[in-house]
Amino acid sequence: MVYDIRHVTRFDYGAQVKFARCNLRLKPIDWAGQRLESYTLDVEPVGRTTPARAEAGLANVTRLVVDQPVRTLTIESRAHVVVDRLVPVPDASDPTLAEVAEMARGSRDLSPACPATYLYPSPLIPLDRDIADYCAADLDPGASALEAGIALARRIQREFTFDSTATLVDTPPHEAFHRRVGVCQDFAQIMITGLRAAGLPAAYASGYIRTIPAPGEARLVGADATHAWVLLWCGPAKGWVGLDPTNGIWMAGDHIVVAVGRDYAEIAPVDGVVLGSGAQAMEVSVDVAPVDA
Repeated sequence: MVYDIRHVTRFDYGAQVKFARCNLRLKPIDWAGQRLESYTLDVEPVGRTTPARAEAGLANVTRLVVDQPVRTLTIESRAHVVVDRLVPVPDASDPTLAEVAEMARGSRDLSPACPATYLYPSPLIPLDRDIADYCAADLDPGASALEAGIALARRIQREFTFDSTATLVDTPPHEAFHRRVGVCQDFAQIMITGLRAAGLPAAYASGYIRTIPAPGEARLVGADATHAWVLLWCGPAKGWVGLDPTNGIWMAGDHIVVAVGRDYAEIAPVDGVVLGSGAQAMEVSVDVAPVDA
């Protein structure tokens, strides 16, 4: 599948902003099953951009500096991405959860995608006994890693309600869990909490999901915004496998990975410092359009 992606973020400030320094993580990374063909980034009315190093996680980071007074700021990124990723098929060769946990602890991989990096709690995804107990029902150590992972993702999709107004970006996982409501970020954080509590390497994936559904299929939840889901490391042979608890599906041809980290804070699309005295309003729009091959 080929996609044209347009992601627009607009800031409206209550008073003139004299200076802003931001990190942008909007350019899709290289990841198995996808290829970035082209990418452009435009900032209006003013702004200087330079490449920067990712301090954590896997992300293409651009540093934006605005050093002239502005009342509005629009950041528009466009990407042309080819996705060739099949739906995973569990088979008899898949490792068990116990084997995955053991392999992750013994891994000598020192790359940014090292599974050991994603075994432990992180600032936005701490350990939580209630969530661990809930997820444990699907995480028998002797179960197939792929089968257990998709079973948990589907149970979260069934038992939680998607509501874009119920939570905020800083809502902790335990609050969304006890209310059984939230958005894709909340469901991903809940699932990651349970997986890590079971000793399994689980990462937070940020990116996009197709806006226009295939003929005869329902529109996927999370379109028209950045999306979040879970990556579960399933051993060196299978590698990182994507699981989407918002929709109860595998990461496959409908998903485009932009960044991967321990939690949202490491890979937020836009963050930084703004010097000004007024409030700000932010509006985000995303369009992920399939292109005829």
